[in-house]
Amino acid sequence: MTLEVVYGESRNRATAKRLAELLRGVLDSGTVYLGYPVLATADERVDIDALLVSREHGLVAFVLAEDIPQSEDDWNRIQGEQDRLYAVLEGYLGRHESLRSRRKLAFIPQTATVFPHAVTPPFESSDGFYGDLDEVKSWVAGLPSIDASIERALQGALQRVSTIKPAKKRTSVVRESSRGSVLKEIERGIANLDRWQKAAAIESPEGPQRIRGLAGSGKTVVLALKAAYLHAQHPEWRVAVTFHTRALYQQIDDLVTRFTFEHSNDRPDPERLQILHSWGSRGRPGIYSTIATAVGEPIRDWSYARGKFGMDDAFRGVCQELLATVRDRRADPIFDAVLIDEAQDLPPEFFQLLYHVTREPKRIVWAYDELQKLSEATMPDTDELFGTEPSGESRVSLESAPDAPRRDIVLPICYRNTPWALATAHALGVGVYRENGLIQHPDQPSLWQDIGYDVVHGTLKHGSNVTLARSSDSSPGYFSQLLSPSDAVVIRRFDDESEQDAWVASQIAQNLTEDELEPDDILIVLPDTYRAKTRGPRLMRELLRVGVDSHLVGVNTSQDQVFVSGSVALAHIYRAKGNEAPMVYVVDAQVASGGINILTKRNTLFTAITRSRAWVRVLGFGERMQIVEDEAAKVIENDFRLKFKVPTKAKLKELRHIYRERPAEDEEAVKKATEALSLLVEAFEKGEVDLTDLPPALRTRLLLNLRERDLSDDD
Repeated sequence: MTLEVVYGESRNRATAKRLAELLRGVLDSGTVYLGYPVLATADERVDIDALLVSREHGLVAFVLAEDIPQSEDDWNRIQGEQDRLYAVLEGYLGRHESLRSRRKLAFIPQTATVFPHAVTPPFESSDGFYGDLDEVKSWVAGLPSIDASIERALQGALQRVSTIKPAKKRTSVVRESSRGSVLKEIERGIANLDRWQKAAAIESPEGPQRIRGLAGSGKTVVLALKAAYLHAQHPEWRVAVTFHTRALYQQIDDLVTRFTFEHSNDRPDPERLQILHSWGSRGRPGIYSTIATAVGEPIRDWSYARGKFGMDDAFRGVCQELLATVRDRRADPIFDAVLIDEAQDLPPEFFQLLYHVTREPKRIVWAYDELQKLSEATMPDTDELFGTEPSGESRVSLESAPDAPRRDIVLPICYRNTPWALATAHALGVGVYRENGLIQHPDQPSLWQDIGYDVVHGTLKHGSNVTLARSSDSSPGYFSQLLSPSDAVVIRRFDDESEQDAWVASQIAQNLTEDELEPDDILIVLPDTYRAKTRGPRLMRELLRVGVDSHLVGVNTSQDQVFVSGSVALAHIYRAKGNEAPMVYVVDAQVASGGINILTKRNTLFTAITRSRAWVRVLGFGERMQIVEDEAAKVIENDFRLKFKVPTKAKLKELRHIYRERPAEDEEAVKKATEALSLLVEAFEKGEVDLTDLPPALRTRLLLNLRERDLSDDD
């Protein structure tokens, strides 16, 4: 292990870096936070220049003095700073039961004032250290150690993660073997940020920053922590947190509020720290509507955008319209910092709008899900997102200087999904075990390793065979300790919809009684977005029949709220996206078996499965569900390993053409052609038509097309 250094906003960055380098020479483990955390008393905010948390030497808070004291008053002031720092640390940490031993803290915090040169204090003090960098090294080395449990609790308290421990007490859980009991253990397990999350949450470079990782790697929590930290450090700034899925509003607002309380003992100032949807609505402003209002342009709504630009390009279109005005008028800055969640769902025009209205040095932080769109290796690059200068020079760079806040951070550990659910979701999404081969694949094969897969056999090169498995360090240990693969992931086919719905209702009734789960621990995902309003009520009636209350998100509740106490949530994929639940039922999964726009359907299935925090049930009915069930069975047979041939670049291009997104009217054309072809094949089988009966030109075209397909498949 090595000592981690997390670069927050230090008042004396050069000295802070020197201190960190010095401590690296003394310690083999622990964390040094520079310019973090911000603590508050009833009267004032207290900044900490540097903070060391180490099992070997406990907790040390450093004040980095800029000058040598010249008078008795100077020394009194410096002593007062240390005393105040100790008092605020003792008061803050004493609120955490895990850090107390009866009436006192279970350890003694240490404080130190570090001067630029050697000094001789005019007093003798056992309360704290006063000296230069050379002296502090031996002083730290002589400090006593603390227990591992205390160090872990300290990290959780200082990182503010203790505030996201579950609000539920789960007092109804009485059986040790129940799912509710297992869930309590899982929720206890998420106690600290990992090293990558720490860097992403606290390090804020002078300029843009990118944060990426799988769904469930903690990006939303990290952004909320960062927003609260920036607000505490710079209460005069206007900071915005934005996202695209409306149902995320409740979650983000709650996290930001709780983290701000931890920093400042107060709610966030709604004029200075704003939670804004990317577009906005009549009742609630968003980023787009705020910018439009600022430049005096009309705010375009969904009806206008869909009519002019189409359903898929509605938001891109209105952003493009507004961007032209913002460029021409050279709009004044609106925001000092903007944090973007779900960046993969937003068009480049949105980023360019933000670039123009964010004050220098363009503190724009965007977080996105790697492989959320499974056929794409990455988000568009920074030139495509933000544009380039007239000279062709990039507007945004992600290069970082050594020992400086990182501009590009990957979160490699997935805390939400079990490794078995994630492997199943990827296998079904990509089509790893599909009879007709892959549907899609990332441009860069190496991305599989970036998102937590190990190469078991073969190589990750275009045209090569490979076997992949989830790496042991890409998932927290509590999943393998508390869950079994066969219970974590269940795939099941039914004869018809009513049989499926009856099974779901009976299982949920059991979840709420025998399993000791609560209604808002459960989420039912409806993959077919456009039929959700008519499909949902049929399943809700079945739930009511067994005494389970439920609601269809956005219909029976606000579109900004997914979970309601005492009621099971049903949501189509766009309402469910960005949210999670311990137990997820993905119903009607047969829609992903094939047909036109199968790529979109498979991405939808992938997203639905990855809403699960512990258990997922992938369900469907009819013959088409057999396709999904067979593919999932092969995932299980192969011990959740993915075995496939990495497509060549030419094959990738072909896959994109074959499985490209197609308009709805194409579906009708395919249906008619299929019916006609079925009649022709049936006539051939009955001997009513012979190949020679076809017109020569048509016969030749048919044979040539089939031959080309065969050759292409061989490649």
